[in-house]
Amino acid sequence: MAGNTFGQLFRITTFGESHGVAIGVVLDGCPAQLPIDLEFIQSELDKRKPGQSKITTQRKESDTVQILSGTFEGKSTGTPIAMLIPNEDQRSKDYSHNTDVYRPSHADYTYDAKYGIRDHRGGGRSSARETAARVAAGAIAKLLLKHHGIEIFAHVSAVGQIQAPNLAHDDVDTLLAIREENIVRCADPATAHQMIEFIDGVRKDGDTVGGKVSCIVKNCPVGLGDPVFDKLHADLGKAMLSINAVHGFEYGSGFSGSEMRGSEHNDIFLANGDQPKTLTNFSGGIQGGISNGMEINFTVAFKPVATIMHNQQTINAAGEAAEIKGKGRHDPCVVPRAVVIVEAMAALVLADHLLRNRTSRL
Repeated sequence: MAGNTFGQLFRITTFGESHGVAIGVVLDGCPAQLPIDLEFIQSELDKRKPGQSKITTQRKESDTVQILSGTFEGKSTGTPIAMLIPNEDQRSKDYSHNTDVYRPSHADYTYDAKYGIRDHRGGGRSSARETAARVAAGAIAKLLLKHHGIEIFAHVSAVGQIQAPNLAHDDVDTLLAIREENIVRCADPATAHQMIEFIDGVRKDGDTVGGKVSCIVKNCPVGLGDPVFDKLHADLGKAMLSINAVHGFEYGSGFSGSEMRGSEHNDIFLANGDQPKTLTNFSGGIQGGISNGMEINFTVAFKPVATIMHNQQTINAAGEAAEIKGKGRHDPCVVPRAVVIVEAMAALVLADHLLRNRTSRL
C-alpha cells in the first residue's frame, strides 16, 4: 500500500490500524535544536481524542503519546522523530456484523476491490483513528512555525445549515480561549449553543450531520509555495482532502468568487513600507500559488459520518442483497474533533514549504 508518506523536506509517514496494537508516525526532516514540548503535543492530541463529550464517539482512548527517538534533552536532534500512540479501547466485536457486508459510503467495497483483503474492524488504515498520528506530527510542525512567528487557528464555522458569523477577533489567543469554552469548538458562543443542541438531537435520532471547519494562518511570510504544481493552495487542498470525511476545500473567496467581476474581486495593493498589503483579501493570502504575506484563510467541508443507527440496504462480498445497521461508538458529527486535524495538516504543509523556501534563492 502506497500513500502513507506526506511532505518533501518536512516529511511524515504514519502507520498502524484502528484496532491494531498502536498507531504512530515517523517525522523526518525536523531541524535540529527545536525545543520539543511534550505537554503541548499531548494537549493537541487531547483535542482530537474520542470520548470528549456527549456529541463525540464514546470510545475511550487516552491517546497518550510516546516519543521513541529523535530528541535529546528536550530538543530535536535532526534525526527521525518516532512517536507511538497505543490503542487502548478496541471493541472489535462491534464490527462482527459487517465481516462480509459493505457499509454504505465507507471504504469497505473499494478497499476490498483494490487489495483483495480488508480489516473490517473499524476500517483498518481507512479509519479516522489514523489522524491522531498526524496531529502528533502537526504539533511539532506548529512548534517550528511558532519559532518563526506563524500562528494557525481553526474553528467549527458550520454544522448542517447553522452558520457562524465571520471571526471578529484578530488575536489568536483570544479566539482559542473562546473556542475551547464549548464542546463544539466554535469561536462564536451563541452559534456554538445552537450547534450543540442540533448535534445532540441528531445523535438521539441515530443519525449524523456534516459541517465546516474554517482556518486562518497569521504572520505567514511572503514566498511560500511554487507557481506550477506545488502551489501553496494546491498542497493545502491535498492535505485537507486527505482527511477522512472531507468533501470540499475552498480558499479566499472560494466558490463565491466565481459569481464576481474582476473589478470586484481584484485585491488592490497598498503601500506599507517593506511589506505591501492589499485592500481586500479575496486571494486568501495566496497569489500565483505563492503566499503574499496577507492572512491565509480557507474552509474545509466534512460530510456526515457514514455510520448511522438505522437499517440500510446494501450488498455482501458475494454481491447479494443484504441489510446492515450501524453498531458501536461513532461521532454524530465529526467537526468538533476535526478542528485540530485541520490545523495539524495546515502546519505540516507550511512547515514543509518554509524549509523548501530556504533553498529558493541565493
